[in-house]
Amino acid sequence: MRTKNKKVALQVSRPRVNVVTLGCSKNIHDSEVLMGQLKGNQMEVVHEASNIQTNDIVVINTCGFIDNAKQESIDTILQYSALKEEGKINKVIVTGCLSERYKPELQSEISNVDAYFGTNDLPELLTTIGADYRHELLGERLLSTPSHFSYFKIAEGCNRPCSFCAIPLMRGKHVSKSIDDLVKEAKFLAANGTKELILIAQDLTYYGLDIYGKRNLVDLLRHLSDVDGIEWIRLQYAYPSGFPMDILDAMNERSNICNYLDMPLQHISDAMLKSMRRGTTKQKQIDLVNQIRDKVPDIALRTTLICGYPGETEQDFNEMLEWVEETRFDRLGCFTYSHEEKTHAHTLVDDVPQEEKESRVEQIMEAQQGISYEINQDKIGQTFKVLVDRVDGDYFIGRTEYDSPEVDNEVVLDARTDYARIGDFVQVKVERAEDFDLYGKVIK
Repeated sequence: MRTKNKKVALQVSRPRVNVVTLGCSKNIHDSEVLMGQLKGNQMEVVHEASNIQTNDIVVINTCGFIDNAKQESIDTILQYSALKEEGKINKVIVTGCLSERYKPELQSEISNVDAYFGTNDLPELLTTIGADYRHELLGERLLSTPSHFSYFKIAEGCNRPCSFCAIPLMRGKHVSKSIDDLVKEAKFLAANGTKELILIAQDLTYYGLDIYGKRNLVDLLRHLSDVDGIEWIRLQYAYPSGFPMDILDAMNERSNICNYLDMPLQHISDAMLKSMRRGTTKQKQIDLVNQIRDKVPDIALRTTLICGYPGETEQDFNEMLEWVEETRFDRLGCFTYSHEEKTHAHTLVDDVPQEEKESRVEQIMEAQQGISYEINQDKIGQTFKVLVDRVDGDYFIGRTEYDSPEVDNEVVLDARTDYARIGDFVQVKVERAEDFDLYGKVIK
């Protein structure tokens, strides 16, 4: 009888793990792998639960990329460590990029956190929670995104020498996953309702060099394209130097490879590109964009730029602004330069005032807003295949193949007159357009 009572007590006290994710899509993927392992260990796991419980173990997956992201991570650690001090949760465990990069400092400054782990310490983290790392769960994840799309990480780390970037310090050297393992993961996701794979890595275009001796993204794309149930494959974070043009052939051959490419170019001034150690030039980048558009005329090109890099003159910035206006990217993001310790650029003087950095970002984004508006006006009257992501009030919100979640344009449908289901594809005729939204009707 005593043994039976003891078992009941253990069951009641078994902790719930609440995973909190900060930062980029790569962190989302890592949190999902962690949650999949915990579920495989028969542990209760939730993602960013609002109803905290006294027996919760909170695992915070941090970002350490730029100043704002680091501050958000620190604030989140402090928030949950305070809840622990108040007895409202059981334990706090910190993992991810910030912990990888600043573990000694964090241990010293926020000492009531139970454990700190880096980006490659998943087995040790699981042991601390009371779980085992299960190799047979390779490729299995517990999605935190809607089940119809998934961020699909094909490699870890980066070998590029970009002067402003701390990712190699936090994620290590580039390590590709094998095609066999990735196909297995894709089949698992497809069997559980995933229709869109969003391929991510710090550098997609380097894929395969370390394990196959060649850039092998095109072979991976063709294998993933053959997986039953996968209707869209989207490419994010392609590096311009050494860009494998054969992936554009696959894009033309396979209808489920989206005509979409996210290629962060960062700048266009030769002086800036050289100082950033990007391994390319203004003319090479212009030629590459033109070649991509020639091979896939219907492609949507997204890029990311940095304003206020050390030594960026007014002339450098104006050169970039003019190039943005001439190139007319379909999608564009722009960020202020962040002076990161232990990067090559940290040896330079951070000489552009923050106010000026922000002003330059605003000018770039204002130009892009106008470009996006004009491009969207041309879509009025056209019909697009749209994936429905969510319901927002009286509206269904979806995306075309030319748009990635969170960062790109959205398609708005009136739920009072149009019927759709989350996760379904529908044909939509565009009736009007704004800067970053299309409004349409479902074609029966």
